[in-house]
Amino acid sequence: MILSTTHSIPNREITEILGIARGSTVRSRNIGRDIIAGLKNIVGGEIEEYTQLQAHAREQAMERMVEDAKKHNADAVVGILITTAMVTKGAAEILAYGTAVKLK
Repeated sequence: MILSTTHSIPNREITEILGIARGSTVRSRNIGRDIIAGLKNIVGGEIEEYTQLQAHAREQAMERMVEDAKKHNADAVVGILITTAMVTKGAAEILAYGTAVKLK
């Protein structure tokens, strides 16, 4: 599966648009990470626990998007975007989406 943030694939022709492929996950913080993050917030710097949580959530959303594209029998997903939205205090949705396409 070819994945691209652009709307085309170099040296490949899009022959069919199959629809939107999407994948999402909702993640929440946990008390252990919050305590460590609170301590790091005092001294400053990157809060690695949250960085890792977000990275894992992005990967899971991308994997689910690819699974959805495969259901469309896509060869690629173009125009990929990743967004996040707060669902409730301490929980956010990560959404990956793009256009599932067939290639020549």
